[in-house]
Amino acid sequence: MRLLLVHSLIFSFTLARAAVTAYGPHVQSPLGTTTAASASYTGAASYDTTILTAPAPPNPAPPTQFNVELQTGGVSGLSIQQEGSFFGFSIEFSVTTQVLGLNSSFLQVPFLNLMANLRQRGGSVKVRVGGNTQETATLVASTPDGAALEKDYGKASNPTATPPLVFTSEIIKMMAEISALTDVYWYMGVPFNDTQNWRLQIAEVGEAMLGKYLIGLQAGNEPDLYSRHGHRPDTYGPQDYKNDFGLLIDAMNADSNIPNKNLLIGPNLAGVWSLPDIWQTGFATDFNQNLAALGVERYPTDNCYALFGIGTPRYGQEMFPSFLTHQSGKDIVREFPGAADYAQSVGKPFIMSETNTASCGGFPGLSDSFGAALWGIDYALQLAYSNFSTVLFHVGGQSVYYNPFTPPVTNQSTFHQWTIGPIYYSALAVAETLGSSNTAQVLDLQANGGSDYTPGYAIYENGQPVRIALTNFISDPSGNSDYTASISIGGTVPPSVKVKYLLADSVSQIYNFTWAGQTFGGPFSSDGRLVGTLDIQTIPCDQTNNVCQVKVPAPGFALVFLTDNALSESDQSPTMTFSTTAYTDIHGPTVTIDPSVLATSNGEKGLADALAGTSKGRQMNSALGFAQALPSLFVVMAGALVIGRLAFMR
Repeated sequence: MRLLLVHSLIFSFTLARAAVTAYGPHVQSPLGTTTAASASYTGAASYDTTILTAPAPPNPAPPTQFNVELQTGGVSGLSIQQEGSFFGFSIEFSVTTQVLGLNSSFLQVPFLNLMANLRQRGGSVKVRVGGNTQETATLVASTPDGAALEKDYGKASNPTATPPLVFTSEIIKMMAEISALTDVYWYMGVPFNDTQNWRLQIAEVGEAMLGKYLIGLQAGNEPDLYSRHGHRPDTYGPQDYKNDFGLLIDAMNADSNIPNKNLLIGPNLAGVWSLPDIWQTGFATDFNQNLAALGVERYPTDNCYALFGIGTPRYGQEMFPSFLTHQSGKDIVREFPGAADYAQSVGKPFIMSETNTASCGGFPGLSDSFGAALWGIDYALQLAYSNFSTVLFHVGGQSVYYNPFTPPVTNQSTFHQWTIGPIYYSALAVAETLGSSNTAQVLDLQANGGSDYTPGYAIYENGQPVRIALTNFISDPSGNSDYTASISIGGTVPPSVKVKYLLADSVSQIYNFTWAGQTFGGPFSSDGRLVGTLDIQTIPCDQTNNVCQVKVPAPGFALVFLTDNALSESDQSPTMTFSTTAYTDIHGPTVTIDPSVLATSNGEKGLADALAGTSKGRQMNSALGFAQALPSLFVVMAGALVIGRLAFMR
């Protein structure tokens, strides 16, 4: 049988072009004014139009011509074998009904398309559903209004007012439906806030419904922040976390509805405690048979002062140059000395469970720039080279700048599509770089004499080089900073190589980047499918002199395929995608909501923060469920891009 993708009109209140002023969840101050059926939006961070000034080309400039000499067989310094699904996503639990779908019958088609794109290139996709909101989540048989997920704002906790969640098995069933369509493998989290009364239903139902697609259960989200957030005593430390972890294992061992006892992931530190302090407790050895992986969470910096007045003031323009270097990714890896080797010694993968450009939502103009796309590629490949096994980039809400992808604030017919951020372009490029063989090994070439601005990686399979990833972080419209890499291979080069480019006019450009000539466009314009004519360039090689000359623009990224098989393995065309044709009735009376009424009602939760995140250091504000957002503003989130299981055909 096959699912028919339908054009579904969920609701139609005919409240079109209604001017509303949206208020934030923490203070009653306007975030901005939006016209409900217009094609512009000025409130949410995810659509901020800030454009930074691109850093000037470095002085002295790196060489613009250099050699890349690749060995064959017996190459030293290669990483462990990496899967094509290495680059995945971390979705805050509280926003699943906006990102994944309403329930198992109504899936977000753009999300399916985005996952299908990656499955085509890397073979499968890894997604975590968790974050701060997993800690207080409770699985219930049903909710009062029938929604799959609801939040109790009256019991919000943490400095960021994280609301407790209640959810039904529809959330997990929805994940299973997504897996059946797009081969998404899931990480989830066991609530860790009550160690005397473990709520294990998420593990029970997760294993029953997801089966092989459930690959990990995070036990504790950033436990080294528990005491700071008031969730544990001030003295809470690594040994206390290990003791709590042991109590969880005891509870799971006593639960016959959890057949697989070895899916746990820890310690999931934010960086307050050190990993050696955890290892010294015997955590990884004593609990080895229960662990699926060892995990950490880390962001290179934060923008918390701008939101909460804590920490160090930081500004995107000042921070921008630090992201446009090879050193940025290396610095993050250096925060975990010996950790990947230790994980291998105890037979466990080492994963980056959550990351992105900056905690507390990122920076306007930086986190959503082309420079962030180049940074994401280099950072991910540096993690792969350093023997991490997975990296998951976080998806927050409307009020963050770093989202790889964002559903619309309101599902109006004139901007009902999704907004695709630079980090998703990074994901595509990395998936193609590693390919679907699951045997890729990564080598940092220290290209161009180790220049920070022109990093390069070689990808090996079975001892042979198959792809080369080349980045140019410099932004220079004159063309004087374009470089040419002269690639030679032990033996001889092929007659020609194929090249895909990720391009934009400047590192400061937001939106409309192109990957091999195709794009997801600007804000509110994508259904998750690449549009445009595919442009894979063929570059002839000089076999007499054993060299292929590949030019990389400033700025830009080039993925060089050394064989036709390397190309077909990374891009198994065509992609199975899902069409979206959702509209709502846009005709009707103009409805105006008095700002004073909205400011003192539930309105602050209805529009501007309809898809907000919940975790300080991860995303900015408390999220509101899809079902709750509708009545608070009396407008429809109609035209959701959904799969309706309304008809079946053999």
